[in-house]
Order: sequence, then C-alpha cells, then structure tokens
Amino acid sequence: MSQNNTRLGILLMIATTFVFAMQDGISRHLAGNYNVMMVVMIRYWFFAAFVVFVASRQKAGFRATIQTSQLPLQIFRGFLLAGEICVAILAFVYLGLVETHAIFAIYPLMVAALAGPILGEAVGWRRWAAIGVGFIGMLIILRPGVTVFSPASLIAVTSALMFAVYGLLTRFVARQDSAMTSFFWTGVSGGVMMTFIGIWFWEPMLPGDWAWMGTLCVTGALGHFLLIKCLEVAEASAVQPFAYLQLVFASVIGVVVFGEALKLNVVGGAAIIVAAGLFTLWRERVRNQRQAKSSA
Repeated sequence: MSQNNTRLGILLMIATTFVFAMQDGISRHLAGNYNVMMVVMIRYWFFAAFVVFVASRQKAGFRATIQTSQLPLQIFRGFLLAGEICVAILAFVYLGLVETHAIFAIYPLMVAALAGPILGEAVGWRRWAAIGVGFIGMLIILRPGVTVFSPASLIAVTSALMFAVYGLLTRFVARQDSAMTSFFWTGVSGGVMMTFIGIWFWEPMLPGDWAWMGTLCVTGALGHFLLIKCLEVAEASAVQPFAYLQLVFASVIGVVVFGEALKLNVVGGAAIIVAAGLFTLWRERVRNQRQAKSSA
C-alpha cells in the first residue's frame, strides 16, 4: 500500500498510542504483584508467536523474509528492547506512569543527539538547541539538588536511553533489512532471552490476573499491528508527532486508575520536552524534504 493517506495514518497512530498506554497500565498492575521478568517473558511468548505468524504470511516467503546479513546486530536489538521493557516496567512500579512517561519523552531527543556519533548523520545547531532545551525540561522533572533526589528517576532515564539506542540500531539495520525482517528478529530474539531469564522467576498467578495477562499479550500484538499499518499508509515524519499522545493517555490512566498526582514540575518539564521533540521532528522533516528535492 502506498504512503498517501496521512489522515488514516494519524488515526492509526492515535489508536496505537492508546493501546500502548493501556498496555503500560496493565504492565504496572501485574508487575506490582508478580516478578517483572515473568510478566515480560509471558508477554514475549505471545509476541514471538505473533511475529512468526506475520512473517509466515509474507509474499516473499518465510525464509526470505527473515534472512539477514546482520544477524548478531538484529539479535542484540531484540535483547536490548526486551531489557528496556523490563526497565520501563520497573519504572512504572517505583515511579508511576505519569512521571515515567514524562521522562521517557526525552528519548527522541536522545536519538537526535546520538545520531551523529552512531549513524554519522549531521545535526545542525537548531536541533542541538532543541536537544539542550529538552534536557533542561528533564532536569525540571528530576529537580536534582532541589529536593531529595529519587533514584527511581534514573530507572526511567535508563529506559529512555536504552530505547534511543534501540531506535538508532533499528535505523542502522534498515539500510539493509526490511522492517518485517527487523520485526521478526526483535520478537524472536527477545522471546528467547526472556525465556532463559524469566523461567527462573515463575510464580503462581491468580485466575483474574491471567485474564489481565492475556489482555496484555493481545494489546501488545494489536499495538504493533496498528503501528505497522500506520507506517504502511502514511509517512513516518507525518505521524510521529502524534506518538506523544501516549504520554497523555498514560498520564490519564496513572491519575484515574492508580491515583497518581500531576506535579507542576513534571507537567512543565514534560511540556518543554515535547515542544523540543516536536521541533526536532519538524527540522528533520524539512531536511528530508530538501534532500529529496536536491536529488530529484
């Protein structure tokens, strides 16, 4: 399907962020009662089965779809994302959804900052200024030296950094591999890693929580499916700004379901980070358009 339906792409991205926010809320609930490793392991079992199913349905054939010349890097990407999910869920438990997502919003700016040294991409002074402003927003949230610093905040920062590196590696492998190939190895390698780790933390789960676990697995697959469809019908640069709605949806869940508070410094810092991130995305889109015109 050609990339020409921006309106549908935006709607799909909004739906994706809502589903992922629901997934984060369920993850917080389950991880508050059970070991995080076990929760992520079961989630990855379903995810791995889902990517195998999707890969087997590709026109090119299963073997051709999963073939890659970058296997070690693809496996490392899968390991990194699985580890990042574990770290993020820990942050949900110890820090809450609102503050975790406010800090996590910095990851696109981390991607922009690291794109130069890792991918060799040029980063102009405007984007560097936006990155600096975004990190000021993160400091407003963390408030180091103003109050008693919460070590749990570093869990969310670590999660954002891990996801930024994962995003950069995804862009790197995309130079040779298709999105479907990367999607397959993300699910399968992460599933293998989490099985080796999570099986040692197995504990009995209440019947009601098995229902939540099933919902978590379904929302995970649904979220990725919606994201794939979103990027099929619209350009990533057009829909990416709407990914910040996950911060809004997750914050609503945190306040309404888990009784979290909206602190002024968190709201203000998050607003600064999102504004800087949107500016960075806009500058990247302008640069891509100029490159497309010059090469035409």
